Amino acid sequence: MSGNRTVPTVGVVGDHEAVVAAVERAGGRPKVADARTVAATDAAVVVAIGEAGLLAAVRAGVTAPILPVESGRAVRSVPGMAVAPAVERLVEGEFESVDYPVLAVESPLGTARALQDVMLVTAEPARISEYTVRFDGERVGRFRADGVVVATPAGSQGYAGAAGSPVVRPGADVLSVVPVSPFATDQDDWVLPMDGVELTVERDETPVELLADDRTAGAVVPGETVRVARDDTVSLAVVPESYGVFG
Repeated sequence: MSGNRTVPTVGVVGDHEAVVAAVERAGGRPKVADARTVAATDAAVVVAIGEAGLLAAVRAGVTAPILPVESGRAVRSVPGMAVAPAVERLVEGEFESVDYPVLAVESPLGTARALQDVMLVTAEPARISEYTVRFDGERVGRFRADGVVVATPAGSQGYAGAAGSPVVRPGADVLSVVPVSPFATDQDDWVLPMDGVELTVERDETPVELLADDRTAGAVVPGETVRVARDDTVSLAVVPESYGVFG
């Protein structure tokens, strides 16, 4: 828990008048800008509004503790109705910093970052392709499905959760790997260590896209490998008003 202190600059990613007002009431100086601009400032803490704001802050490489607002339970975000007291605590230094892993996603398309999940999914709805999952060079599974999602604990309640993944607590150093709408009804899913997961598309019947969080990186050609590993961490601020992970 941080001690009481004065924070001269508070970065704000997203548009929320209540956040700006709360920062000013607590004696801080709000800096409202896009994520890259905020990352380049001297902000000691950052408020990221909405899931899009949080993911943009992570992609931009924000290193200051981030308070997520309305971004879901998995990242312990703050509900909109509790913004004012939560932001005031943040400015006053009354928060706990919790580190969440950020993934590096490497493929022939380049390198991307992901806080929540990485997906390979057919570009056309309801079209099946074939995928292989490997860990540390060893084949874990091969299956036909609409896609496959690899989720961090921060993403275990998102697409992975909808596909059948368990909810994973933030401190767990694992990835959930789940087929999306598999052709087989008894298809396995897996929990694997954070480093060493590889995905491959095996068929070219339909285009398959690579997604890192909320962005599309492009189409993956059959036989090309997508490698997923821990890159670094992002520090998220938790206050009494934050959601609990498990409800």
